[in-house]
Amino acid sequence: MKNKNAILALLQKDFLLELRQQYTLYGIILYVVTTIFVVYLSMGQPDDQVWNGLFWVIQLFVCVNAVAKSFLQEGSGRMLYFYSITSAQNFVLAKLIFNLVLMLAMSLLSLAVFTLLLGNPLTHALVFIGIVCLGGMSISMVFTFLAAIAAKAQQNAAMMAIMGFPLIIPQLLLLMKISATGFSSVIQGGFIQMVAMLVGLDILVVALALILFPFLWKD
Repeated sequence: MKNKNAILALLQKDFLLELRQQYTLYGIILYVVTTIFVVYLSMGQPDDQVWNGLFWVIQLFVCVNAVAKSFLQEGSGRMLYFYSITSAQNFVLAKLIFNLVLMLAMSLLSLAVFTLLLGNPLTHALVFIGIVCLGGMSISMVFTFLAAIAAKAQQNAAMMAIMGFPLIIPQLLLLMKISATGFSSVIQGGFIQMVAMLVGLDILVVALALILFPFLWKD
């Protein structure tokens, strides 16, 4: 298989599997809506800082639920089949792209429900939407890579969460700081540098996945 065709075929497989197992997707959507609804019942419409912090914390747990199954659902027989038809780089890139798209959709859904139930305190809505898209993709990449490690270590999603939280906390704090711009009337100093740092972290995660996953793939 050529690299591009292999990645597209693997992506098609994941999307078709997601469509056939719709209960999984509906479960994630239900989790998003009910979690935000519970926050609304307990807090009403919070102030800007609390709104921003709650949004990213919920995104973190949504990502854990959405991404955990990406590698854990692949049995040993299926992994052996993939090993015989494609390379480790193609496989992990397809997983990264699939989870990126899935988390992007969940992030935008979360933002829509947040705005509907918890109010819309945003001053720069378009800037915040862009940060939400970038942040959702960033979190998904980290947890996809961790899911690969957890799956090959024959552990469950709990291991992914335990490994992930120390790594994701600095990224989450950075996202909260960047996204605070969406609530301010002026763009804060160092905004471009912080966005560039976040993009750099994403590139680093992809590079690590491409370098390290082949060693797990051989097992």
